[in-house]
Amino acid sequence: MGWLSTIFGAIFGGGRNVIAETAEVFRPNAEAADAREAAFQQAALSQMAAEFTGGGGWWVQLVDGLNRLPRPAMAFGCIFLFASAMHDPIWFAERMQGLALVPEPIWALMGAIVAFYFGARELHKFRGASMQREAARIIAQAPDVARNITTLRALRHDSPGAADPGPDAEVVLAATQEADNPAIEDWRAER
Repeated sequence: MGWLSTIFGAIFGGGRNVIAETAEVFRPNAEAADAREAAFQQAALSQMAAEFTGGGGWWVQLVDGLNRLPRPAMAFGCIFLFASAMHDPIWFAERMQGLALVPEPIWALMGAIVAFYFGARELHKFRGASMQREAARIIAQAPDVARNITTLRALRHDSPGAADPGPDAEVVLAATQEADNPAIEDWRAER
């Protein structure tokens, strides 16, 4: 039995486990890997927590707050556009007619600023000739946009003559004659 205990002592003795150490060459120790992963996550969380401790004074906090504004402002701005289009379509259409006059290079510049802010790497640039073509297109389009805005403003409920039935006598009579409306009659009966 002496030689067997010597072999087992060589393999498992001396505070070492040769089989486990050999196996770790081919497959990492799961317990040690979990401990390393936990330490890595703890370091990452500590670093992130240090960013939000408010160190650096009121100026750093103000700049951090301003850096967080563009994304929510753009999201709420888009929601506002949808809501304003439903609330007052003529007001919205007037503003969209104004946007039709914005030159394409300025749209490209706005897109570049937004794309750069959100991490874009490169954008195509307009050359001088395309800028001149775009300026000519906008100049030619300006009278149509002005006419469209005038037409839209004439459609507003508070513009003079918006409800004018015109010279058609039948339309005037139909507009001034009371019609039977059960909902209005029920409402009047309740009052």
